[in-house]
Amino acid sequence: MKFNKTMITFSLLAGTVLMSCGGGETQKSESAANNPPAIETGFFTEDGVPVPEVHASTVLQLNNGEIIAAWFGGKKEGTDDVGIFLVKGKPGAWGEPKEISKIREDAHWNPVLALSPDGKIILFFKVGKKIPTWETWYIQSEDKGNTWSEAKELVTGDKGGRGPVKNKPIILSDGKWIAGASHEEGPWEAFADISTDNGITWKATPYLTLDRKNFNGKGIIQPTLWESAPGKVHMLLRSTNGAIYRADSEDGGLSWSAAYKTDMPNPNSGIDLTKLDDGTLVLAYNPDTANWGSRSSLSLALSFDNGATWPKELNIAHDDRQPGEGERRPEFSYPAVIHDGDNIVVTYTWNRKKVAYWIGTKEALINAAKDRK
Repeated sequence: MKFNKTMITFSLLAGTVLMSCGGGETQKSESAANNPPAIETGFFTEDGVPVPEVHASTVLQLNNGEIIAAWFGGKKEGTDDVGIFLVKGKPGAWGEPKEISKIREDAHWNPVLALSPDGKIILFFKVGKKIPTWETWYIQSEDKGNTWSEAKELVTGDKGGRGPVKNKPIILSDGKWIAGASHEEGPWEAFADISTDNGITWKATPYLTLDRKNFNGKGIIQPTLWESAPGKVHMLLRSTNGAIYRADSEDGGLSWSAAYKTDMPNPNSGIDLTKLDDGTLVLAYNPDTANWGSRSSLSLALSFDNGATWPKELNIAHDDRQPGEGERRPEFSYPAVIHDGDNIVVTYTWNRKKVAYWIGTKEALINAAKDRK
């Protein structure tokens, strides 16, 4: 994959489920292997292997075509045994998922893969017993993810989280790195974290302005970013107010407009976005409007006008079955999305038991998409 300055090729992995609630890899004949389908789906993990629960994936594609995915996993989100796991390979030829970072007996959270211009792979992640006071740590690889450095704290002494909180940072046309960040102590607040020295040091912008008099719930978090033209940067945000929110910057992310409501639904669940080389935006999201609402449907939406409208949509995972007593309702959530040319890779959490993927071309996505209602 050629390095694209408008995005640092990394993203939280999450898995994908066009294949209903069944498990396992998509089977391919020899002829199909020689002529890969326009859309491929499958799982990186099996149910309960190697840990009972997985969530919050991130994904990166290397220039040799291999894909690296990472997520956190353990007994349950937030338990002290949770660590960061990673897998590498290609559809039909994935390696075994391995725990690659566990710095102490506190929960690990929200890995984010990134590729620096000098070829290093960076894996950011959070550590802490509680989200409001977690710390951001990172490890690096100089050999395509085969070995990793010792973990270091991103901003020494920080509590509350710096750098990318869920989604991939981007590299602007002027070389700045920008990460979408947020803080969840009391009111939920979002901001941008900026590095001008290739990720060595970071400076946080002020929190985004939000009209809380006309807003329900705690706030906005987990920005996903893109640059539409030199210095013009935009973010979409998860919210507790039933819709995705947006903010815009005219000065390379140093200052931001007030966050404002879009017409795209959000049930207080993670989202992610990638901007294709022709400017098309691909957004992964859960199409529900209730706070802490349904994550049982996951869709990709397309915008051809810099996010003003989203006329096309493809549902890639859906299960409307009602859970039995003591069962968790179906969940396809926390998507991550990246691209290599017109090839799009999406990952997401599958019922907290597996990490799934959806891989397809822009043409295949458009052909399969329907008009969004």
